[in-house]
Parts: sequence; C-alpha cells; structure tokens
Amino acid sequence: MSEEFELDLEDLERRMEGAMNALRGEFASLRTGRASASMLEPVMVESYGQMMPINQVGTVNVPEPRMVTINVWDKSLVQKVEKAIRESGLGINPQTDGTIIRLPIPELNEERRRELTKVAGQYAENARIAIRNIRRDGMEKLKKAKAEGMSEDDHKIWHDEVQELTDRYIEAVDKALEKKQAEIMQV
Repeated sequence: MSEEFELDLEDLERRMEGAMNALRGEFASLRTGRASASMLEPVMVESYGQMMPINQVGTVNVPEPRMVTINVWDKSLVQKVEKAIRESGLGINPQTDGTIIRLPIPELNEERRRELTKVAGQYAENARIAIRNIRRDGMEKLKKAKAEGMSEDDHKIWHDEVQELTDRYIEAVDKALEKKQAEIMQV
C-alpha cells in the first residue's frame, strides 16, 4: 500500500460503531410489553429548575416482568415525575403510593406491535443511512488521494476495505432489527 496515504479505517469503524450504539439505545427505548428500566431513559422531569432524566431523581427498579417502580427521592417531585411519565407518550398509567410510583406495563395489542416494528425499522434505516454517510466520507478521501497520485492497485485495496467494513455494519444493523422485531412480535 502507498506510503504517502493512510486512510484511518479505525476512525471510520469507530464512527460506524457509534451509529450502532445509537441504534441500540433507540431500540432499548421501544416498549415491547416487557418491563425495562431503559424504557424510561428518554423521559425528562422538571426538577429544581432543570430538566433531568428520571434516574437522577429516583431509583428505577423492575421487580416483575410487567412492572417498573420508581422510588422518588424528593417527595416534592413525585407529582412532576408522574406528570412527565403521563406526557411521555409511552402509554403507561402511573400509580402513586407515597414516594413510590408503580408503572404496570400493559399487554401490547397486535396493531401496536405492528406500529412498533415499523418504528424499529425506521430506526434501523436511519442507522444504515448514517453508516453509508460514513462510507461516503471514506470514499471521498480515497478519491482525493487517487487524484493526488495514489496507484490504481492501492485505491482498489482501500476501496475494498471500506466496502467490507460498511457491509459488516449494515449486516449488524439488519440482525439487530430482526432480533428487535421478533422481540416486539413475541406474545
């Protein structure tokens, strides 16, 4: 390979891994009918003049497969946490008992399951787009290097490396989507 040109494949891989991590986070926030503490991560509560995630105002636990509990540390925030959950669009009705808020996770109906698989598909497509954009950045660097005198053989080798990396991450996105859709459709 050319001594003058060294494409930073590790940087491309790190960025593609970032897209995968973002996808995993989005998948974790999708409600599948099973209780999970991560489903509350996107919910923010107004606390002491700031917006904070729920896990910073109370302890989130999953005592049963269909129940999440939040033990709110400051009694004055219980109403705000309850309101934030109601307005979050999660479709969960909180039940308050002192400083403990219980979130019973209802069964998902067939229609809602299908909607969630579509949402998961959209998240996966966004991750694929991000990965292809990273690939395009790498290919543009290769094109510049070729214009600056990189040999045809070196260009082909680097091109294949970038394409192989891209294919590997696109395949990982597809597998993650398949797994998440199966989890959502599981009754």
